[in-house]
Amino acid sequence: MSKKYVNKRSRKYRRRRRRRIIFGVEIFVLVLLAAGLFGYMWLNSVMGRMQTQGLDTTKIQINSEVKEQIEEMSGSQIIAVAGLDARGAAMDGKKDDDGLRDSQNSDTIILVCIDHDNKDIRMVSIMRDTWMNMCDPGDGYDFDKANSAYNRGGPEAMLSMLNTNLDLAIEDYVSVDWKVLADVIDVLGGVDIEMRNAEVVWANDYNKDVSAAQGVEYVPIEYNEDEDNEYREVHHLTGAQAVSYARIRYGGGDDALRTARQRLVINLMMEKVKSSPDKIPQIIDTAADSISTSLTTTEIIQLAYNAVTYSMGTSYAYPFELCYGENVKDALGVDVVIPVTMYSNVKELHEYLFPGVAYTPSWVIEDYNYYIVQESGYGESKIDSVLHQGPGSSSTTQVAGTAE
Repeated sequence: MSKKYVNKRSRKYRRRRRRRIIFGVEIFVLVLLAAGLFGYMWLNSVMGRMQTQGLDTTKIQINSEVKEQIEEMSGSQIIAVAGLDARGAAMDGKKDDDGLRDSQNSDTIILVCIDHDNKDIRMVSIMRDTWMNMCDPGDGYDFDKANSAYNRGGPEAMLSMLNTNLDLAIEDYVSVDWKVLADVIDVLGGVDIEMRNAEVVWANDYNKDVSAAQGVEYVPIEYNEDEDNEYREVHHLTGAQAVSYARIRYGGGDDALRTARQRLVINLMMEKVKSSPDKIPQIIDTAADSISTSLTTTEIIQLAYNAVTYSMGTSYAYPFELCYGENVKDALGVDVVIPVTMYSNVKELHEYLFPGVAYTPSWVIEDYNYYIVQESGYGESKIDSVLHQGPGSSSTTQVAGTAE
């Protein structure tokens, strides 16, 4: 049977073909809309699992002089990230001599500075034992370790401590059990870190608790036992192993080096996310249940975009000039880290977070500074004789992306 002749030049054929094209386009648009709607519903479902907490802003203290200068700080957005001790998750049915089961100490506090003007992200770790005043300005002195604030009064107390002791105006936070970092690192396929043999020994010791909290089998990091403690080798670490590495505070460097390890692990994670953006949905899904934040879904999406598109800048540990150890313990009766001096440290911190903005610390900082100097004996004359780990130093803790 012969084929039916079709006149492709006829008006009837052209109308039929145009209807088919239009129908095809409509189907394509509907598919896109359906995919977008599905993606939107999925994202909202996942974000809904996060513990979004509206902060009581009346409880968040900001020094009065800082409120007058907030506009000058607008180019940099600062979010306080708190890593909570998750070992309590593994305490059920076990002896809990250290009170871990109900602990909410924020053993990791990092100020994440998103510099929108320069399109980069900088970090400042607050050393956990930094001596800070927990009272509201003008209400006296109740100095304690920085990591205790979250346990005292949740995120509002932590933000108030940071604002009043550092002359900041932070009103957003993210808190996360550090065990979820192990889960996310596993999603990313692990990280490669050069470690000393001594660090491997300490990491393996921490890894027993971390693995239990994560709910995975304990797998020790293998190392060359024929070499000494200073022998270095690159190890491919699982999530539990990497988090255990980030928790080391012994073997030299103490908490200063510990905060550097934490920032290194975070930087390596960020680099892997940039190279594998297709894993972002899985990362969000993995972390959602373990995150508490004041940020909205829109803000979180924007931050995720910034994290992928902005460059990672330098990072440091605060205080920049500091002292700790037996001399401080003898003077204060507590084993803490003190800034030397608080006034100069806060000034240097602002120069780092807000480049180009001249800053004079508030009367609150002057008041707290005077108290610390009187109690400890460490004033301006001691600045040159204490540890310096801030911008411009040769300290091995200064640059993000190095393990030293």
